[in-house]
Formats: sequence, C-alpha cells, structure tokens
Amino acid sequence: MQKRRGRAAMDITFLHWGLHPWAIYTMVGLAPAFFSFNKGLPLSIRSVFYPVLGEKIHGFAGNIVDILASVATLFGVATSLGLGVQQVNAGLDHLFGIEQSSTIQVVLITGITALATWSVLAGLSAGIRRLSEINLVLAGLLCLFVLLVGSTLFIIKAFGENPGHYLQYLPVLATWNETYEATTWQHGWTVFYWGWWIAWSPFVGMFIARVSYGRTIREFILGVLFVPTLITFAWLTIFGNSALNVDLLGAGGIARAVQENILVAIFKLLENFPFNTVTSGLTVAVIVTFFVTSWDSGSMVIDIITAGGNPDPPKLQRLFWALLEGAVAAALLLGGGLVDCRPPPLPRGFPLPWCCSL
Repeated sequence: MQKRRGRAAMDITFLHWGLHPWAIYTMVGLAPAFFSFNKGLPLSIRSVFYPVLGEKIHGFAGNIVDILASVATLFGVATSLGLGVQQVNAGLDHLFGIEQSSTIQVVLITGITALATWSVLAGLSAGIRRLSEINLVLAGLLCLFVLLVGSTLFIIKAFGENPGHYLQYLPVLATWNETYEATTWQHGWTVFYWGWWIAWSPFVGMFIARVSYGRTIREFILGVLFVPTLITFAWLTIFGNSALNVDLLGAGGIARAVQENILVAIFKLLENFPFNTVTSGLTVAVIVTFFVTSWDSGSMVIDIITAGGNPDPPKLQRLFWALLEGAVAAALLLGGGLVDCRPPPLPRGFPLPWCCSL
C-alpha cells in the first residue's frame, strides 16, 4: 500500500507540474509573440484580442485587458515570493536556529526585493540573464549531488517509469474530480495549482514571448511545452523519489516531517546525505536566486505591459513595480493572506484514483 501511494504521489505531482502548466504558458506566450513579431502590434496581452476587438485594443478595452494581466502578474509573483521566504526562513532556522517569524520574513522580502530591483534595473542581459545562469548552476549542482549520493539506480529507474505511468493514466488523472469519493481534497491541491498557473501565465507567457524573437512556431512549442516539462520531471524524480526511497526504507521520517511543517521537507531529505550543512545552505541559495529571478522577470513583464508594449521600459517604472511587488508580498504575509495558501496534506485513508492503486 505504501509503495502504491508513493506512485500515486508522483503521478499527481506530475499532473500538477507537468504538461498542464506548460501548455498554459505555451498558449499565453505564443499569442502575444505572434501578434507582436509577425503583425507589428505591441508586445502586450491586449494584442492577443486583436482578432476580436480590432483597433479597440488601443483604447479603453485594451487598457482593461492589460490592467487585469498586470494585477494577475503582481499578485501571482507576490504570493509566490511570500511562500518562498517562508521556506527560506525554515531553511535558516534549520541551519542557524533563526526563528520562523513574520519579522524575519519581511526582512528577507526586503533583501530579495533589493536584489530583484538591481537585476531589473540592469536589464535583461546584464541582470536577469546573469542571475538566471547562477540559479541554474546552483540548482544543477544540488540536483547532481542528490542523484549521485542518493539511490542513483532507483532514481534512474523511476525516471523511466514515472513519465510512462503519468502519460498512461493522464486522461483519468486530468478528469478526476472526486465525484464518487465525495471529498474536497482536490480543491486544496489541483484547483490551487490551476489557479496559480493561470495567475502566472501572463507573466511567464509574456517573458517567454520577449526572449523568443526569431523562433518558428514549431520551435516555440517544442521549446516551451516539452523541454521544461522533461526538466521538471527530472527534478521531481530526483528529489521526490529520493525522499520516497528514504521513507520506504524506514530511515527518514520525511512524510511525518512534512505533515508537521511542509516547509522543511527538502531539508529533512538532505539530513540523510553527507555534507548536510553545505547542501542545506546551497538549497537556501537556490530558493533565493529562484525567487529573485522570478521577481525581476515578473517586474519586467509588468513594465512592458504598462509601458504599452515597449520591450525596453523606463528605469523609473521598473523601480516602481519592483518595489510594489515587495510591498504587496509583505502586506500579504503580515495580513495573513498566505496562511492558507499551502494546500492541506493528503488525509490518512483517502481514496486514491483507481489508476494510482494498480
């Protein structure tokens, strides 16, 4: 039963982080890229509605579309950052005993805001690209360490099996809505993720469009839909199956730790490997750089939208939106708006979808 639940965990994780979100990003990214680069319209969400609104996209109707896209991006990135600093705080508590509190988290938001502001002011090539490359290197080192030091053969075998099982039962998983179970777990997990991806779609789609000039539609779809999905599957398999393997051997207690505090999950996993202090510090660095790159990318997208599609918006405007995102994240944190954002754990005895119980 425990092994079946482990497989179910990977299936549902792949459902939440696999083809679905990247399909959303592909559609939202391809549309403004096509109308901007091929039709000469502004690089903005309003341009997507040109076939419906015509020249009205340059007026009040287009302004409403861009305002909604900017608000969705602002709160989507701010919510993610608020949750991210909670995990950073949990890592610092794990490493140095720094208490988990709203005060510490606001300080972290301030520091990340400062880094993101510098990055977005420096521009796409000098700031955002450089931080993104640093993030990829750090994440790659951490991933390689877990792969080599953990149960390497188990992880490699799982990477071959997990995507196949996910694709085999994708129609069932994607349409399962708890009709016969009469439960509400999916509302706290799947619906939560779908809302999150939709909130991020103007930001991610616009950013992908911004950096995809010169690509064909085929190259765009292959590059945005399948390459990130495969990388995501590899990351989830390396860390997810490493944790499952530790728990299946009865040595980790990771599942119990997650039930108590989901923010410390990865740090509890790393406790089972050598150089725990070094790798935990590296994990904190990966989380920080990830959210800085997400933050500055989101700020640049809002800058482009609110500048009428100008791919090189004024620096003062970049500064305004970067600081506003930090203020919104801090307000959500202090106001209690992030307390219930993390979905509840899967309850004991919960009926799994039939495909996951095979």
